[in-house]
Amino acid sequence: MMLKSQQYDEAVAELGRLAAQPDGDQLLNLMEYGTALRISGRYQDSNQVFMQADKLADEVDYQSVSRNVMATLGSEEMLQYKGESYENLLVNAYLALNFMQMGQRDSAMVEVRRINDKINRIRNNGRENYEYSPFAIYLSALIYETNKQYDDAYIAYERTYKLDPSIPALPRDLLRSARLARRTDALNRWKAQFVGVTDPSESVDRSWGELILVYEQGWGPRKAFSYQDSRYPMLVPSRSETYGVEVALYGGRLTPDYRGKSSMVYDLENAAITTLNADYSWMVARKVGAFVAKKVVADQIRQKDQTLGLLADIAMQVSDRADLRNWSLLPQSIQIVRIPVPPGTYRMTIQGVDVTGQPTIDRKEEPEILIRGGQKTFYAWRSLR
Repeated sequence: MMLKSQQYDEAVAELGRLAAQPDGDQLLNLMEYGTALRISGRYQDSNQVFMQADKLADEVDYQSVSRNVMATLGSEEMLQYKGESYENLLVNAYLALNFMQMGQRDSAMVEVRRINDKINRIRNNGRENYEYSPFAIYLSALIYETNKQYDDAYIAYERTYKLDPSIPALPRDLLRSARLARRTDALNRWKAQFVGVTDPSESVDRSWGELILVYEQGWGPRKAFSYQDSRYPMLVPSRSETYGVEVALYGGRLTPDYRGKSSMVYDLENAAITTLNADYSWMVARKVGAFVAKKVVADQIRQKDQTLGLLADIAMQVSDRADLRNWSLLPQSIQIVRIPVPPGTYRMTIQGVDVTGQPTIDRKEEPEILIRGGQKTFYAWRSLR
């Protein structure tokens, strides 16, 4: 993989060529292209591509009738790729995060509203929790908090907690946002529930700023043909050496002044596997229907030409294989580091660590990062090994 070997220009050029083709894979290729641009640090270009993907995903007539017929008689790969619900939410999350990194908070808020609209649509359709993206909602909370919209931030943190209460940072987030939103009853309720959890921000000087680092770890799982039946897909995890990161900020001394460790916000690998497992009953039903349709078509041909009908039946059955398309450039997980610090300019190091906490080859040095007083500075990094 070119991105893994840091051949960014080559990867971007190839994916850009694919994304320009108006075929059934265009939405997927736009998602991949936007991700590659983001990994390359080209945030403005990345957003232009993600906006195209967002628009394409919303087109009502995107799934054509002719392609449905072709997929029924052939392979599901002939269907236009529409993306999973959590993938479509991630498009807007990446748009918002790119805008925050470029300092365009108003534009980021537009994407927050898009995320909320999509979530309401998912809820109104009676969809399952696994189809949501906890990271998209959590990022909305961060952006609300950055804009000092504390009540909205609290609501988004609470919504994230209902989706995934296992996120380690949420107890502190709920305590802090409830206090800032002046929701006394909620604050007391969370204090009773999270016994022993403290809100460090209570003791932080209001003149301080905060670094919010969003870390994307490794690579998500990839689809492959099932060992039992090649007509169905399975997901194969892509194991990463780097499990998390440790961040250090230096204010002029040789030793770090402030440190932080990443904690999980979104397990994309688990989300992908859960979604695929839930889709199996739908896939089986579709395969049964397709099998019957193919037999009917083959029989109609056989009535006119016995040999041709037999060949058509064989060809249609052989062409029936699993759809292996997925957004392959997504990370395995998304993690976060929050470090409150006095305003000023710092040197930052991001060190990848393995599951035992030992340093890995993944490392990033930022010679100068400005933290403004009373504000939050967003920074994102992706490890590729």
